[in-house]
Amino acid sequence: MNAPLYGPPDPELDRLLRPLFRAAAPAGGAAVVVIRGDERTVACRGHAVRSTERPVRADTRFELGSVTKTFTGLLLAEMAARGEVGYDDPIDRYLPADAAPGYPQERPITLLHLATHTSGLPRLPDGVLPGQVPRWFTRPYATFGPAHLLRALPRTAVRGTPGAQVRYSNLGCGLLGLLLANAAGQRYDDLLAARVCGPLGLMDTSCGPGREEDAGYRRGRRVPSFRLPALPAAAALRSTADDMLRYLQAHLALDAVPLPERADAAVLRTALNEVRRPRTDGRRGGPRICLGWNHRALPAGAAEPRAAGGSGAVGWPAVARKPVVPVLAASDGAGPAEAGGVVYHVGAARRSTAFVGFSPRAQVGLAVLAGGQPLRSRALVQSAHETLRVLIAEFGEG
Repeated sequence: MNAPLYGPPDPELDRLLRPLFRAAAPAGGAAVVVIRGDERTVACRGHAVRSTERPVRADTRFELGSVTKTFTGLLLAEMAARGEVGYDDPIDRYLPADAAPGYPQERPITLLHLATHTSGLPRLPDGVLPGQVPRWFTRPYATFGPAHLLRALPRTAVRGTPGAQVRYSNLGCGLLGLLLANAAGQRYDDLLAARVCGPLGLMDTSCGPGREEDAGYRRGRRVPSFRLPALPAAAALRSTADDMLRYLQAHLALDAVPLPERADAAVLRTALNEVRRPRTDGRRGGPRICLGWNHRALPAGAAEPRAAGGSGAVGWPAVARKPVVPVLAASDGAGPAEAGGVVYHVGAARRSTAFVGFSPRAQVGLAVLAGGQPLRSRALVQSAHETLRVLIAEFGEG
């Protein structure tokens, strides 16, 4: 395995990455990670803090937004591999008796439903939107904590039968993190650090702000960092290009990531294989849903379809609805991701946009972390999809 290349990539890769950097907000800066087989590259452009002209580096922290959901899916798979929870466990098992949402008891909501957006829960908890309006351009969710969430759940309506349709839900994935924390008797961020980030060596990935991360701007003013105390498992993580390189490496080949002696490599390997296995059939044009990830087939010579339903952002309303997609039985799969295609997720917070995608078959991965105004995120995400498609094609996937 080659050591990562930092700085300007080779001329051919530089040519492929130019449109991606042009799509990023000029004032926000960006960091891009590329894996092609044994080749690793980290390229950075722009400034992390405009006022001081501090450049973006491989250790600059960015908000991951909904890419956080992939970590929560991996945490579920890790705990399931240990036998601590089951994918088909009903959510009531890990909630106070008076906190469960109302739904038909003959088909309970399960942990797998939460991880695959098939729970029927709405995008956000009941009552959270009115409190956002006065703080829309600062920290709209900062005052909605775990106690508010538990009070809101019994009032939250479930749409349809759990497991029947895919409806994107930040509430569902955020609730999954809370339930896993309850099952383990630890806070979500501590549990994630112990089970995922620590063993994989992701030392700069956490929910807390930590070092000052890359800043976004709106009308020349700095945008405050994103806070979501009730649902950290949905969108609260921050990370760096260095950590996303290791994260991608682990999903492509766990053996490429040195693990501490105390880490259970067999458990992590099982979990990493589980998260990229599609759980929905993807008819009606939508992506297939894995544990926290999306999966799309990528026929030879075909361009990657435009991401449906916006970015999955939590910081502002989606501009289009996610498609409703038929699902499989809860414990079934739709075949391994290695059969072809890409596994990916997009995240957008108030100050940055993130894209992470990879092809297990081609051994190609791409991560993009970019600061700046959210209005530019759609073009950046489309450019990231196209860049990943070209990287896969040029590296030799059929």
